[in-house]
Amino acid sequence: MEKLVARINELSRKNKSVGLTEEEMAEREELRRQYLQQFRKNFKDQLDTIKWAEDEDNDKLKH
Repeated sequence: MEKLVARINELSRKNKSVGLTEEEMAEREELRRQYLQQFRKNFKDQLDTIKWAEDEDNDKLKH
């Protein structure tokens, strides 16, 4: 993920200074797509591990 972000940032800096070629623009879009896909997966995984206090209270009452 760090290498992905580093390359995206590198292309962004180059775009601001001298511009990008068509190939670099396509690469940047693909890298951004990959980054967002990974970000969403990681975020979903985090949400899936959350335990709600209400659920824990209900579990205690059942046992």
